[in-house]
Amino acid sequence: MTNFEILEQKIHDLGISLDIVSFDSSKIKGLYVDGSIALNKNLHTSAEKVCIASEELAHHELSVGNVLNMDVVQNRKQEYAARLLSYNKQIGLNGIIQGFEAHCCSRYELAGHLNVTEEFLQEALDCYKAKYGGFAEVDNYVIIFEPSLSVMEKM
Repeated sequence: MTNFEILEQKIHDLGISLDIVSFDSSKIKGLYVDGSIALNKNLHTSAEKVCIASEELAHHELSVGNVLNMDVVQNRKQEYAARLLSYNKQIGLNGIIQGFEAHCCSRYELAGHLNVTEEFLQEALDCYKAKYGGFAEVDNYVIIFEPSLSVMEKM
C-alpha cells in the first residue's frame, strides 16, 4: 500500500468520507467540513495527496467551527495547530533522522523518502526551526536547521 492508501484507509476507519472534487478556485487544494474531506482533483502525485489529506485530517482532529477567515486570530492559531500536527505525523523529527539513516543527501531525496512534497517539507522545517531554534536533539542525534539542514549522530 502507498502512503496515500494507508492514510485513506485511516480516514475511512475514522468514519470520514474522502472525495476527489473539482473546486471553483485552483487555490483550494483541500477542505474539511463536518466529517468530510474533499481533495482537489488537480492533485496529481501521491505526495501531494498525502500532504493535503493529512492536514485536512488534522483539522478534523483539532479545529472547531469555520476557520477559513485568516483575519481572525483564533482561526490562524487553529490553522497553525493543524499544520503542525500534519507535519509531525508525516515527517516529525524522527522522519528527518530516518532520512539521514537512509543516506538522503538533499531535501529532494528526503521529501521523496518521506513521500511528501518539497514545499511541505520546507514548511515543516521552517516550523520546526521556529519551534526549536537552530537545532533539536532527539535520542543520540542532533538535527541542525540552520544554516542548512543536517543531522549528526552523537557518539
